Amino acid sequence: MYSGNQLREMFLKYFEAKGHRILPSASLIPKDDPTLLLTVAGMVPFKPYFQRRVEPPFPRATTAQKCVRTPDLEEVGKTARHHTFFEMLGNFSFGDYFKENAIPWAWEYVTEVLKLPVEKLWVTIHPEDEEARQIWLDKAGVKPERIAIDESNFWAAGPTGPCGPCSEIYVDLGENRGCGRPECAVGCECDRFLEIWNLVFMQYNRDEAGNLTPLPKQNIDTGMGLERIASVMQGVESNFDTDLFRPIIDKVADLAGIRYKDDPKSDMALKVVADHSRAVSFMLSDGIRPDNEGRGYVLRRILRRAVRFARLIGIEKPFLEQVFLVIQRDYAHHYPELKENENFILNHLRLEEKNFQATLEQGTQILQERIRALQAEGKTVLSGRDAFYLYETYGFPVELTEEILNEQNLKVDLQDFERAAEEHRRLAREQSRQRRAVQESPIVTERAKRLGMTPFLGYERASTEATVEALFLGGEEIMDAGEGDEVICFLSQTPFYAESGGQTADRGVLETARAEAEVLEVKKGVTGTIYHTLRIKRGVLHRGEKVTAAVDAGARAATARHHSATHLLQAALRGVLGDHVRQSGSLVTPERLRFDFTHFSALTPAQLTLVEEKVNEAVLANLTVSSVEMRLADAKASGATALFGEKYGEVVRVVRMGDFSRELCGGTHVRATGEVGLVKILAESGIGAGLRRIEAVAGLNSLAYVRGLESQAQELAQILKTPASEVARRVEGLLGQIKDLDREVQQLQVKVARGEASDLLAKMQDVEGVGVLAVQVQAPDMEGLRQISDLLRDKLKQGVIILSAVAEGKVNWVAAVKPVGLRGLHAGQIIKEVAKITDGGGGGRPDMAQAGGKDPGKVSEALGQVPQIIRSFLS
Repeated sequence: MYSGNQLREMFLKYFEAKGHRILPSASLIPKDDPTLLLTVAGMVPFKPYFQRRVEPPFPRATTAQKCVRTPDLEEVGKTARHHTFFEMLGNFSFGDYFKENAIPWAWEYVTEVLKLPVEKLWVTIHPEDEEARQIWLDKAGVKPERIAIDESNFWAAGPTGPCGPCSEIYVDLGENRGCGRPECAVGCECDRFLEIWNLVFMQYNRDEAGNLTPLPKQNIDTGMGLERIASVMQGVESNFDTDLFRPIIDKVADLAGIRYKDDPKSDMALKVVADHSRAVSFMLSDGIRPDNEGRGYVLRRILRRAVRFARLIGIEKPFLEQVFLVIQRDYAHHYPELKENENFILNHLRLEEKNFQATLEQGTQILQERIRALQAEGKTVLSGRDAFYLYETYGFPVELTEEILNEQNLKVDLQDFERAAEEHRRLAREQSRQRRAVQESPIVTERAKRLGMTPFLGYERASTEATVEALFLGGEEIMDAGEGDEVICFLSQTPFYAESGGQTADRGVLETARAEAEVLEVKKGVTGTIYHTLRIKRGVLHRGEKVTAAVDAGARAATARHHSATHLLQAALRGVLGDHVRQSGSLVTPERLRFDFTHFSALTPAQLTLVEEKVNEAVLANLTVSSVEMRLADAKASGATALFGEKYGEVVRVVRMGDFSRELCGGTHVRATGEVGLVKILAESGIGAGLRRIEAVAGLNSLAYVRGLESQAQELAQILKTPASEVARRVEGLLGQIKDLDREVQQLQVKVARGEASDLLAKMQDVEGVGVLAVQVQAPDMEGLRQISDLLRDKLKQGVIILSAVAEGKVNWVAAVKPVGLRGLHAGQIIKEVAKITDGGGGGRPDMAQAGGKDPGKVSEALGQVPQIIRSFLS
């Protein structure tokens, strides 16, 4: 029996022997592909090669590619094959070989390497692909009766891009795995016939309108799911029973105190938790962070679903860290990022799991409120809309909702839930289509491909002579651009830095003797061609003429100061906080810098001061800034810091600042750190779970900031009529006086309230035999309102008190019930209903509770509703 690891290695080695280059898996974050959130198939990293937007550096490749798909998320755990994360074994030809090789090799691998019995194998083809049929018959030797027609045999990765007809290999797992129907055959939805390999004959490109056009060259994209072939080779009923999953499932079962295969309901939860834990681990290892949108939302949703299903089998404490360590142990030898990024993964698992526990408790409280409302109304069915709201907003699985309802002899309308879920999916698909990026004009793309990489001279100089290679207006190539036109321009060489790595593009001009154009934007295409967006300010710019391309030297220098400062800042942060700090984004402009990094708590004032001191000490040391190109492996071995989640080429540029900082970076920098000038941190804040942000200025911008502070200090000193050095002490004294005055006002208000207590109690009304006082009073804050409530309660033998006060535009509420348990009334429940009317909420003990509200204009309405609310509880 082959292990999953052996099967992965066997596949790669087989195709290496057939002339394919073994490549490591690409990131789960698709590179330069706006049509996909995640890598969903093995061919995704090679789409530019299939479309010939980039010339392939080699004709053949083979990979074990990490993939994540979530359209069938709800099916995970219910079937034998559905997963969120899976590994796709693939072999690819970029215009080298086609069907005549791909088909015989696939058959040879399945029958001679894996030694699957020929009599158990079936093949499907597209009805119009007679060529494939003949190759299966003549070259592979498959019998005609073993070839079936399948109209669905057409494959594409995403809504647009390369696609083509496909051919599949199925294995017959035996009658005992089938549905038993006489018509059961290949294509039946039962588990008997399992697709193990898909050969895609990549011949076309599909555009936004769905039109198919032939690709420049015919390509091969084949894929074999590792989990599926492992289940076949290991003779187990489902992918979850393979050695790729069982250690994970066994760990989860151990944490839950149960055994796998004892109970179908528990087994489903175990499968979901194992699958989702694996997906979350790999997504985090590629630098994807939990978020409320995009791929971060996909990650968060999968992680929360794992936690929810873990609760169904009794795991209520954080557990994902322990499960990750099992995944890391079994997978890190092939996917080293699971080890390299261990701290990042563990920190996010801990934080996200802890935060979700609190969210789950909120959802439970809301469900309990709905249960009480159903019981009060004499109903037994929770609407599917309410169940879906809990699912979508609080991450409550409908299974958990069902379980809690069952305990109260209630149930949920599952058909209504499915309708709400389908409507949500429909809206999500529509939004996805609207967000899909508009593809570049084919004319521009083709021209860029022919020109290839634009030589960048900006590291050495700020201006150069260049030739205008092409001009485009509205996606069409033109010969001349006149005054006022906004065009895209390709140059033979350029000093302009294209926006990249967080650094904004250079500003500047293109000039000839008779024309001048302002450079508005500079970007780099996938071919390495640099796109200059220009606005013609005077004259006419002609294709083919010589121009002087000049960068705004002042802006370039200011940008370089801020970029170099980010390198110093990262080194200082790692020195103060630890090596877990990793850059996770930045913005570098002539005016300022913004630096995002991984850390799981706010920096203390002392830490922030120390970081700033370390950065400025490095500036004063005037360290030499140098750069060198080297192989990626050598750069990492030298200790150079890389941007987490970024995928680099084989050759990288390493920027070094003495022994203080060494980073992979393609940006522009100062020649020595002394040129950076004073670096002043402006702010430090949290921008997400485990993610912090520092904003700072350098050089002349720091001087401007300090001068601004001085000006403010002088203005305050004049207002307070005190020397600037005494401003802080003077303000402190004034604040103390304000607090004393506030305290006096509060005491006076309480005295007035004490004197008015009898008058207020005279306003009590009878509600079905219970005395109820509901009034608005004057109180500066919640503490003052509670004191008035206590005065009234002391004078009251029995009854209910509801007090409201408006302070600083907000509503404060206090409720009291005396004695405790009077007619079953609960102060916390009463005040919650009253506060809702003012767009607020709260709660508390049976005898005393408080709440807040946002709408002072509805206080009178809320007080008027108190008798009715009391009656509802009495009934």
